[in-house]
Amino acid sequence: MHQLTVGQFKAKFSDVVQKLLSGQEVVVSYGKKKEKIGVFVPYKNYQKKTKRKLGIWEGKASVRFAKDFKMTVDEFLNS
Repeated sequence: MHQLTVGQFKAKFSDVVQKLLSGQEVVVSYGKKKEKIGVFVPYKNYQKKTKRKLGIWEGKASVRFAKDFKMTVDEFLNS
């Protein structure tokens, strides 16, 4: 993981894009204390999807959605 200040990030944006394409994360810091304010991660790392567990109902219940259900499963679970 690489750390850059906002100024360095602006000046080396093309390098940051190359780091992201190669799978590396980039941290952006700000101010005299170089406080970390954000992290840029490759999209493939951001888009990880895991199955949701039913908690205490795991193994005892299941959930199924009708094919004509208007919401996607992700929209339903995130609402």
